[in-house]
Amino acid sequence: MVERHLGKRGERRLNRIRSALHRFAGEEKGSTVVEFALVAAPFIVMLIGLFEVCLIFIATTTLEHGASEAARQIRTGELQSSGASAETFKQLVCDNSFGILDCNDRLKVDVRVFESFTNTSNDNPIKDGKVDDSALQFDAGEGNDIVLARVFYEWNLITPVISAPLSNMDENKRLLQANVAFRNEPFGD
Repeated sequence: MVERHLGKRGERRLNRIRSALHRFAGEEKGSTVVEFALVAAPFIVMLIGLFEVCLIFIATTTLEHGASEAARQIRTGELQSSGASAETFKQLVCDNSFGILDCNDRLKVDVRVFESFTNTSNDNPIKDGKVDDSALQFDAGEGNDIVLARVFYEWNLITPVISAPLSNMDENKRLLQANVAFRNEPFGD
């Protein structure tokens, strides 16, 4: 019906358009590229997310190693005899982290003495989305004291969508934590 009103010239033009649409609809050369473009973005995000989870695992393992090595200095009384401080302990953790962790502002330490191993508390240091520095202490104790050394590291997450469930702090960060509980050796007796 439309062809009657177009005339012969309009009819040829309409036929060319139909022919081009049929050729375009039947063409499959670019379908692989389109399919790859649809799958590539989520795949790359998932790959980066997997890489980030691996980095978090490596950083946590490194933090645990650093905390364990630094705690040995407390356990033997070496740190106490050299004038123990939170900064000294923090530096020991950093020195044993193989240079992986940026210790300047993102590493926090909490060392406390307890009466028994059953009374050690592992309170959450996060308050209002940040580490509550006022709740952190440093008491390396004396010989035979039970000590809980906790080390916290603020890890910046980088994956946009996948990191949301990993974040436990404000500003898209995750708090990594390493704990070492031990009884000091009988030094100083």
